[in-house]
Amino acid sequence: MRRSHRAPASPNGVRGAARPAAGLALAALTVALLTTGCSTADAICGGGEYPVLAVGGGGSACAPEGEEPPGGYTRYPAGKVPEHVGDKWDTYWDTRTVDKDGRIVKQPGE
Repeated sequence: MRRSHRAPASPNGVRGAARPAAGLALAALTVALLTTGCSTADAICGGGEYPVLAVGGGGSACAPEGEEPPGGYTRYPAGKVPEHVGDKWDTYWDTRTVDKDGRIVKQPGE
C-alpha cells in the first residue's frame, strides 16, 4: 500500500495550502484599495461625465465631458465638487446652491 505525501483535503475539497494563499490575496486586495483611495461608494456621475449644479435651487445632473452644462445648470465651484454619493461635498450641497452670479447661497426654504 502506498502513502501519499500530499496534505489531506479539507471538507470543502481545498487542500491546506490553498486557503492561506487565498487569504493573502484577499488581504493584498484590501490593502491596495485602502491605500489607493479607491472607494466602492456610488459615483455621482458615470464615466465620461461630470456633475453640474442647478442654479438658484436644489438639484444636480451630469453633463458629458467636453460640453458646457445644460441651461439652468453650472459647474460646481473648484474644490467643492462631489465625487461619490454621500461624500463631504455631496452632503454640503444638500443645503446650498449657487445664485445667478455664482455666489454660494442657502437653498430656498433652508
